[in-house]
Amino acid sequence: MTHPARDLLRRTTAALAPAPRANPLVPLIAAGTAPRAALAALALEQSWVIPADRRAFEHLAARSEAADPEAGAFFAALAQGEELAGERLVAFARACGAQEASYEPLPGAQAYPAYVAWLALNAAPADAVLALTANFSAWGGYCATIATALRERYGFTDEACAFFDFFAEPSPDLDRLAETAVGAALDAGRLDERRAHTYGRLLQQYEASFWSALSATESP
Repeated sequence: MTHPARDLLRRTTAALAPAPRANPLVPLIAAGTAPRAALAALALEQSWVIPADRRAFEHLAARSEAADPEAGAFFAALAQGEELAGERLVAFARACGAQEASYEPLPGAQAYPAYVAWLALNAAPADAVLALTANFSAWGGYCATIATALRERYGFTDEACAFFDFFAEPSPDLDRLAETAVGAALDAGRLDERRAHTYGRLLQQYEASFWSALSATESP
């Protein structure tokens, strides 16, 4: 007997999986051929993404508190995770020699957090849970590949890789919260699967834009 929420999360994640060549940068990092300038730009772009996403998730948690507490718990956990990730990002940026003061963020890279902020203002919380969970699967896979390559190809320390380790590690608690939120919304008839799929498709496309923008980086 399948669990409806778990099945929907799996189906949506599979349907929204990125194309094999959607990310031009991670294969270069895996091979050790990506320039350090691209790694520095990755660190600097994430220094903008992480706090923006944290505030968006905090807003979604607050919006959900009364009418959709299960989704609220999911977004509160995401916000806490972004805070922890931000702390780990510092060592990666330092290892890359990233110079924040002179860096101008790339529009293509910042489209993703801009859309997450749009979801925070406009999306039904449960629809956003489904869309974001599907997107996180691809992001976690990218982070696992990067964490390995940074150690094996670039000689980075465990501390410098901790940001990517954090996202690469499975999170059973977060999976449980997502399943609970989606299940509650299904039971209450407030989940719009078609709308959630649209949100997830756009998230994946904006993530592809993020990596494409970074792949063209010459200097941070």
